[in-house]
Amino acid sequence: MPTDGERATLTVDEAARILGISRNSAYQGILTGEIPYIKIGRRILVPKAALMKLLESADEPRRTDRLSREAHVNREP
Repeated sequence: MPTDGERATLTVDEAARILGISRNSAYQGILTGEIPYIKIGRRILVPKAALMKLLESADEPRRTDRLSREAHVNREP
């Protein structure tokens, strides 16, 4: 949890800067469900904890990626 005075959420623009993508790409990611968000009134906010978890999971190889690499390596000529 954020400490006193620290916000628990980011604006879409702030999240886009952290991700290194454009504002429009961030909104597209929100629409497709790739970027977690909450909506309060008309505001769309990205929870910091959820964004950090998303970034951390990007470091872990996906199971399907690993399986496709293994299939490629184990393929006989």
